[in-house]
Amino acid sequence: MTTSIAETVKEILADHPGDERDSLIPILQEVQERLGFLSRESVEIVGKTLGIPASKIYGVATFYNQFRFSPQGKYHIQICRGTACHVKGSAAILDVIKRELKIETGETTRDGLFSLEVVACIGACGLAPVINIDGEFHANLTTQAIPRILDRYRRQTG
Repeated sequence: MTTSIAETVKEILADHPGDERDSLIPILQEVQERLGFLSRESVEIVGKTLGIPASKIYGVATFYNQFRFSPQGKYHIQICRGTACHVKGSAAILDVIKRELKIETGETTRDGLFSLEVVACIGACGLAPVINIDGEFHANLTTQAIPRILDRYRRQTG
């Protein structure tokens, strides 16, 4: 039996009895950890329980780029936009990924296969430009390599 969003959020909130506004971020982090993202329903339940309007919760959550409002794809792509990657062409790499997947940063493909996130630095500057797909690093990238990399992940699913 699967647990509904409401049941999951209520379980999390039950672990925080008497918590108020100052517990909002840890609660949202736990909700996202369990559900994979912050759904509209989960934000509304948290808001009602803590006495915070949903609009305020969205204001807080959108301030921090750690929070997502849609589920991640099966393969989550992180593209580094740090200085070394930028200098070595990560903007062009990002453009190709967005064009190939027909999504923007922060979105998930319609089939749920890929999601895309821009990160400030992956910490692999010597391998720039770099993307990370579910912990697997792809280094010294060229725009020509992107379609092949994405096709490899598509074939793993098929």
